[in-house]
Amino acid sequence: MPKMKTKSGAKKRFKMTATGRVKSAQAGKRHGMIKRTNKFIRNARGTTTLSKQDENIVKKYMPYAR
Repeated sequence: MPKMKTKSGAKKRFKMTATGRVKSAQAGKRHGMIKRTNKFIRNARGTTTLSKQDENIVKKYMPYAR
């Protein structure tokens, strides 16, 4: 059987944690920062883990990232 391919966009955007969760950048920070509250901007720093439902989708894109 040939190897499965990893989606190129997924490998650039997501990383796996040691426990198997999916890490990603915080959403909603590309533009429009003037209308965002300071609390939103502060809480959206760094990375976050995806929800279980989204995680299952991303794991299909990255078959060897576990």
